Amino acid sequence: MKKFMNTAESMLHESLAGFARCHGDIVELDPEFRFVRRRALKPGKVALISGGGSGHEPLHAGFVGRGMLDAACPGQVFTSPTPDQMVAAAEAVDSGGGVIFIVKNYAGDVMNFSLAAEMCARSATVLTDDDVAVEKSTHSMGRRGVAGTMVVEKVMGAAAERGDSLEKVKSLGERANLATRSMGVALTSCTVPAVGRPTFDIGDGEMEMGVGIHGEPGRRRVALLAADAIAAEIVQAIATDLVLDKGEEVLLLVNGFGATPSLELYLMYDAAARNLAARGVKITRSLVGNYVTSLDMAGCSITVTRLDPDLAALWDAPVHTAALRWLA
Repeated sequence: MKKFMNTAESMLHESLAGFARCHGDIVELDPEFRFVRRRALKPGKVALISGGGSGHEPLHAGFVGRGMLDAACPGQVFTSPTPDQMVAAAEAVDSGGGVIFIVKNYAGDVMNFSLAAEMCARSATVLTDDDVAVEKSTHSMGRRGVAGTMVVEKVMGAAAERGDSLEKVKSLGERANLATRSMGVALTSCTVPAVGRPTFDIGDGEMEMGVGIHGEPGRRRVALLAADAIAAEIVQAIATDLVLDKGEEVLLLVNGFGATPSLELYLMYDAAARNLAARGVKITRSLVGNYVTSLDMAGCSITVTRLDPDLAALWDAPVHTAALRWLA
């Protein structure tokens, strides 16, 4: 295993320290390393808090800032943060509008965020479960929350920034989640620093269809296919689940898992876009890059969000974070 680190135990704290130093105009790091918070809070605004195990950067700390999250709670690599981290973050960023926790659908995250919500006076929770690779009937927790989580955070962040109520922001988050589906494919495994070896073994001529962002098994292990065939299978699964009709407008996100170069990610975008166009689906918003990663895994995921005028406007709204920023 070759990684830039001093020790596996100190890796997270040192990375957070570097992140806060680099983006000190946007964020502050809690002295006890429990959370990253937005530097400039907006009085009366609904506060948005997310988090989860580290290793998925820039999710979630990279999305703390104007127009998105108010705080992010990082756990150790692929390990849920603790309820006390979330409560401390809520106390730090609640400016009078209440708090909403945005939670990816994994057992540890759901349990710990639920405990934190019970300890906060005015709070709500939005669960993300956009992964079509997992069917509810075959997984005890239901579908996993993956790259679509970023879409939900962006929509909710814009709604909170413009002054929507807690109930309205929660409703819009749930609406965005219902309109979003994702599926990923891995060409290699990832390596957790504390373990020092790949999470799973995969041959040079193989790929894992439907892989999870922690290296969980996908739908099946298959021989490596051409990019068009990979995109076709993923888009088919997404389009079927979303029941996409001709003429509908969508956001297309091609997300890298950490070790896939932009050259390949844009190639996969082209393959997915051509497939959607052949279905009569209109792509009106696009994003390509490494946003919800899995350490050093080579692979990508495709996310499609059905857009209506409200969701499109919230996606377009200004955002200024370390990893996502644009003007209206």
